[in-house]
Amino acid sequence: MNGTIRVGNLFGIPFYIHPSWFLVLGLVTWSYSSGLAAQFPQLSAGLALLLGLMTALMLFASVVAHELGHSFVAIGQGIDVKSITLFIFGGLASLEKESKTPGEAFWVAIAGPMVSLLLCGIVTAIGVTTAASGPLAAILGVLASVNLALALFNLIPGLPLDGGNILKAIVWKITGNPYKGVTFASRVGQIFGWVAILSGVLPLLLFGNSGNFWNLLIGFFLLQNAGNSAQFARVQEKLTGLTAEDAVTDDSPIVSANLTLREFADERVISGQNWHRFLVTDDDGQLVGAIAIDNLRTIPTALWSETQVKEVMRPITESTTVQSDQPLLEVMQLLEQQKLSVLPVVRENGVLVGILEKAAIIQLLQSRTQPNPA
Repeated sequence: MNGTIRVGNLFGIPFYIHPSWFLVLGLVTWSYSSGLAAQFPQLSAGLALLLGLMTALMLFASVVAHELGHSFVAIGQGIDVKSITLFIFGGLASLEKESKTPGEAFWVAIAGPMVSLLLCGIVTAIGVTTAASGPLAAILGVLASVNLALALFNLIPGLPLDGGNILKAIVWKITGNPYKGVTFASRVGQIFGWVAILSGVLPLLLFGNSGNFWNLLIGFFLLQNAGNSAQFARVQEKLTGLTAEDAVTDDSPIVSANLTLREFADERVISGQNWHRFLVTDDDGQLVGAIAIDNLRTIPTALWSETQVKEVMRPITESTTVQSDQPLLEVMQLLEQQKLSVLPVVRENGVLVGILEKAAIIQLLQSRTQPNPA
């Protein structure tokens, strides 16, 4: 998935690491080992490096704990967590779907920062109660401050940060419309993105100071992801209320199982239709299989008149079909997840309605976006 490396499972959740994480791990290790060596000259170079690596790993463990906070609350709401990924800007828990209510969305969003604040408190308490000193005290101080910073940074009220999801839930609760919440929180996220970019660019232009370069990266990250969230929300809103049947292709490629291959070739292939694969139905209109033009090559032409389509067709499983009343938004997500371009649409009794193409959903979106003529 996008160049990431799967390293195993965490509590049954697939765990991935982006290659950029290893660069950040090295930089953080070098930074903290150098700091410890400067602060405590009695440390050997090897021990300082080891302590720096341990500190870096504990910091990333804090990020994972943050994402597990989101994940466990989502799982408690019956939402599947597809993966947790560590990347250059932290972590990401990928959820199967949105929460059903604004209240549930609020708790999923705030769970991560609450875990980070809890870790900050626990580490601080350990340092105070044990009267830690020397390198151990320094490491505990770093862990506490980073968890506090992680919580506060993520509480910035703009998407894609946790604070943006909290804001989205609040606006959703007030307006009753989840998409208005996403749009508003995305705009706030874009504002924070521009602020971060300006805070990095202005010192560089005015004073030649590149110390805020990290702000530039964060700003671009916020701008891109907030924009993507707003765009996806607009798509979701336009698909609301539509079902799979609304996007079925007119004159879908459907043939009867009782046709001979000669009739099939004359009526549907030689007639000039551009389809390469046809769905097959029985006398009751129920979907029973599919036949591709290439399948004709497996039967000698001389036998086409006495061979029926049902003898050559390939079966279709229920997992490769969608129900006609299934929300179109769910169908679109299914197409994306399984990297499909076409799906058969059937009614509850198995009767075939037609095929649904990804291109048809795009055309439907475009038609709903165009203004009505006056």
